Amino acid sequence: MALARVAEAVGTPAYVYATAAIGAAYRAFEAALDGLPAAVCYSVKANSSLAVIRTLSDLGAGADVVSEGELRRALAAGVPARRIVFAGCGKTRAELAAALDAGILQINVESEPELKALSELAAERGVTAPVALRVNPDVDAETHDHIATGRKQNKFGIDIALAPRIFAEARGLPGIALEGLAVHIGSQLTGIEPFRTAFRRLARLTEALRAEGHAIHRLDLGGGIGIRYHDEEPPSLADYAAVVRETVGGLGCELVFEPGRLLVGNAGILLSRVLYVKGEGRRFVIVDAAMNDLLRPSMYGAYHEILPVRAPATEAPLVPVEVVGPVCETGDWLATGRSLPPLEGGDLLAICGAGAYGSVMASTYNTRLPAPEVLVNGPAFAVVRARPSYDQLLAQETLPAWLDAPAASRGAA
Repeated sequence: MALARVAEAVGTPAYVYATAAIGAAYRAFEAALDGLPAAVCYSVKANSSLAVIRTLSDLGAGADVVSEGELRRALAAGVPARRIVFAGCGKTRAELAAALDAGILQINVESEPELKALSELAAERGVTAPVALRVNPDVDAETHDHIATGRKQNKFGIDIALAPRIFAEARGLPGIALEGLAVHIGSQLTGIEPFRTAFRRLARLTEALRAEGHAIHRLDLGGGIGIRYHDEEPPSLADYAAVVRETVGGLGCELVFEPGRLLVGNAGILLSRVLYVKGEGRRFVIVDAAMNDLLRPSMYGAYHEILPVRAPATEAPLVPVEVVGPVCETGDWLATGRSLPPLEGGDLLAICGAGAYGSVMASTYNTRLPAPEVLVNGPAFAVVRARPSYDQLLAQETLPAWLDAPAASRGAA
């Protein structure tokens, strides 16, 4: 698909996702787990486009959701309720009720108060909640601090040492079927050993709980396998699957996996156009995409490869530049000190690796219109989320009665 054609049709900035790349990533992950009792539940928070969720659902994926909104998105995209897992450390009673009413596969509980609240809601409805207790194994995932979730100082999960007591107490709670364990230690992992350590601790806990008479049927192993943005070397899927088989493969449990970034990260780009180029000593390439469209560079210092859509001449020199957006913040940058061929206003750029944690983290800061999302499928493409108009954006707000009166009646000069 010629990106210039997409840009001409929908404008820039715009997110563009490739169906073929999503499918290839999913099939590779599924193949690596061949022979294991595996259920793959796509982590919707990575990219919550209905079209992306439906694409993965049609391939056989379920959904891992962390809010009622994501639950509604998964259902609207056609994911069967019995293939949905609800995670997250701060589910409200309304969200727990929505999960119960939908009849989903599993609710991952992350605190004792949450477990009791779920018990009350399930008892009121006369149903039994299928629960996995998410434990915190205190394992350093060796990733960015903001996306590490399995250390003792992180907010996620229950101290693994407390799990036996909570399982014992859960026997007396009505409406609760505590039948599984869950663990997730972080995102964008580039080493295999943190997985091995966490899964071994989960296996030991499973055996200890079974020795106390608890039936453990399902283990949710989370997600977290990293992708290559620049020079990272994430573990191979074969090595990851080997660790799964080695640590928990012999426990006779159904295994749930929650990949997100792995499936969609490198299946998407943010298409942007150069507005202006300025500066003599320090060269600034000002583009029409900004931190409100792609937050990762500003928030995490993340690297995204940037490629000119039109290939430069082979002899074109590379020049170090700052690729920045028009938002009124010094922190609004997409790349710093990046060597790129000479660029000028009107040139199109592809900001790579933007299929995960791109559009989902976007905002309307500076009252900028959200970038549309486009799905490519072979020779065809479709706008799957349109860019709103300014009128549509402003229509989301109202003035209170005391401000909506004519200016004269408000004492204006």
